[in-house]
Amino acid sequence: MKRRDVDCGPGCPVEATLDLIDGKWKGVILFHLQSGRLRFGELRRRMPGITQRMLTKQLRALEEDGLVLREVFAEVPPRVEYELSEMGESLRPVIDALKRWAEEHRARAGAIGVAAPPAEAHAGA
Repeated sequence: MKRRDVDCGPGCPVEATLDLIDGKWKGVILFHLQSGRLRFGELRRRMPGITQRMLTKQLRALEEDGLVLREVFAEVPPRVEYELSEMGESLRPVIDALKRWAEEHRARAGAIGVAAPPAEAHAGA
């Protein structure tokens, strides 16, 4: 069924939201930060498939978009922690809905070639 009451062409609110969390990693980073403040190394351990360079790039993009806050502590070696901003927190229902959908459709998603994450990778969420 085609919806005609809402224009979702360029500039559409759905498109704008998806632009903020696009790609393979941004949503996963936001998911992990829902549990609270994390250091770079902690995030990296929770996401073994991401390279250090890509994690850095994605965190910078999320920070630029106002979804993630970065705090650098003047220590040697420097300690950097990341957490969701107020705007990032407002995406919690969206990230939770994506997680629920994936859990409910895991068998079908696997059948069409979408890899289902190991259960322990997102345990505790």
